[in-house]
Amino acid sequence: MKQTMRRHRAARWLLPALVALVWIALGGLLGPYTGKLGDVQTNDNAAFLPSDAESTQVWRLQQEIAGQDSVPAIIVVEYNDAEADGADLETFTADVLSLPGVVGIPGPAVPSADGEAAQIVVQIDGARDADAGAVVEEIRAAAGQVSGDVYVTGPAGFAADLGEAFGDIDGLLLWVAVSAVLVILLVVYRSPLLPFIVLTSALLALSAAAAAVYWLADRELLTLNGQSQGIMFILVVGAATDYALLLVSRFREELREQGSRFAAMRAAIRGALPAIVASGGTVILGVLCLLVSELNSNRDLGPVAAIGIAMSMAASLTFLPAMLLLLGRAAFWPFRPRHGSSAPERSGAWSRVASLVARRSRPVWIATALGLAMLAVFVPRLDADGVAQTDLFQTDVESVAGQEVLARHFPGGSGNPVTVAGPQDDIERMIAVMEADPGITDADVLADGAPGGDESSPAVSDGQVIVLGTLGDAPDSDGAKDTVQRLRADLAETVPEALVGGETAVQVDTDAASVRDRQLIIPLVLAVVFVVLAILLRALIAPAVLLLANVLSFFATLGVAALVFEFVFGFDGIDPAVPLFGFVFLIALGIDYSIFLTTRVREEAGAIGTRPGISRGLTVTGGVITSAGVVLAATFSALAVVPISFLIQIAFIVAFGVLLDTFVVRSLLVPALAYDIGSRVWWPGHRVEKEELSP
Repeated sequence: MKQTMRRHRAARWLLPALVALVWIALGGLLGPYTGKLGDVQTNDNAAFLPSDAESTQVWRLQQEIAGQDSVPAIIVVEYNDAEADGADLETFTADVLSLPGVVGIPGPAVPSADGEAAQIVVQIDGARDADAGAVVEEIRAAAGQVSGDVYVTGPAGFAADLGEAFGDIDGLLLWVAVSAVLVILLVVYRSPLLPFIVLTSALLALSAAAAAVYWLADRELLTLNGQSQGIMFILVVGAATDYALLLVSRFREELREQGSRFAAMRAAIRGALPAIVASGGTVILGVLCLLVSELNSNRDLGPVAAIGIAMSMAASLTFLPAMLLLLGRAAFWPFRPRHGSSAPERSGAWSRVASLVARRSRPVWIATALGLAMLAVFVPRLDADGVAQTDLFQTDVESVAGQEVLARHFPGGSGNPVTVAGPQDDIERMIAVMEADPGITDADVLADGAPGGDESSPAVSDGQVIVLGTLGDAPDSDGAKDTVQRLRADLAETVPEALVGGETAVQVDTDAASVRDRQLIIPLVLAVVFVVLAILLRALIAPAVLLLANVLSFFATLGVAALVFEFVFGFDGIDPAVPLFGFVFLIALGIDYSIFLTTRVREEAGAIGTRPGISRGLTVTGGVITSAGVVLAATFSALAVVPISFLIQIAFIVAFGVLLDTFVVRSLLVPALAYDIGSRVWWPGHRVEKEELSP
């Protein structure tokens, strides 16, 4: 009998030890993939558009005519010596043409009208975005032989600078995020051991997520860009830490009630599992709504983020419980929770907040709702119609400087033309329409530059030709976008088969797709989250309260962001996708804290009633949910270390929104409104009060 009991006790230790060892072994094998994701990134805007977009169709025709997948780079030289004869430029051009990865230079250097500059268009092999960036760096390194200032810009130049900016994601970004989380956990737990266990769980989840995403991207089953990678890193670290905070808090609470660590863990998992699964499931379903996006970049972020959340849940519900079981009360040293000791969570600041909500529920929720509504008034000031590509970077980069030099010495869109594809028989009509447009300074047909071809004749593919138009405005300016819109309208009347493409058209199509995505995905996310909450809470009023409160919080956040972006950061506008991403993450993640609160309230209400349950639930979860919100806000704030305006904007909106949800919506608005409604909040399901369920 004793031997059987010893074997039983040994078996109880074996499983958690085995789970922990498996995760640690996987972490060692998969960890390097977090640093390899840059090898499978694609940061070219054209790659993110759907195949049926007008600019995409023109781009495909250009590739067919060229016979290869290439990305143009524009080399612009600003002479230091006005008497320079350009001989060194010819040598430089020949050297560039000999570089591996350079597939052609369509023509000789083009001098500016003022004689102070010249430009060269270089076609770079675009089969792998990272390789194109490496070629750009080689061109820049070879520029020292030219007697002038040399800049590499154009699509390839911008892609190279984006790749360099995103290079900090698997280094500086991760280091900043982890450091911020570590500091917060040390303050929360006041333990030298537990924070490292929680962080290890998060980093193991990140390793598994990175390996899965690398495998999918390497096989071209999804497209990964720097933005998606950065968001995934932040989501995994933040979500895994949040889930850990919830489980650890419940485990510590149960250790005071139970003498056995195994019994305490069973009770902790039983209490925390519904909230963690509901939270993770809500986020996963919310981000998967991005699959209906027209933009490949948005669509692929859905599964990337979903994989990250799934791995966060897996590590938090397997590795973390295993480590807590192995360490027991020692994990909390020096403040070990003792069996039978009182719970400090049931008193203190959150007890006073719960008391305020109970005594003044109606004034509290009305005041907070009005305050949020006043902030939301500023939403119309948020300009989400798109920004110039040169405004994307928050540091000085060569591609932006080169674009400014081009604008000083050449027509605004020089080297980055608008391209019109249409029937060969309609060449003259297409050129006539383009030359008649005030935004076009010159138009000419793309000549046959193939070996053996006649350069005086047009390049033809299946009866289609390309006409190139030089834009008078910078290619990423509003004026250039207006020109594309006018050309499409005018050509639709004269040459209905003609399609307008080029880098400016790509931005026009991207902005239009982003607006369409907002109109479709935002209602879809609301519907999905409402259904999940209704199933979880077995009610309709409670989910409606939670969702309306979080939507109000979102608009209040946008109102604050509008003021901060305009008067503090000085942004001229924001990317159209920023409000969409902000909505998806704030609704999916912000609702988490209401889920954590409401599931505990429902549990307590079954024993003591709805209104007392609200007070008890707010008291015991206040500290841990606040800590979780601060952690998530800190991790998203780390995105701001990447000098890309899109990520800085996302960082502010999500971080501020999460804090608003944590300290206002979950702490005051939701519990006060639910308290005022009372047991009817569970309508139309059965009321959960114990006395009402009794016969």
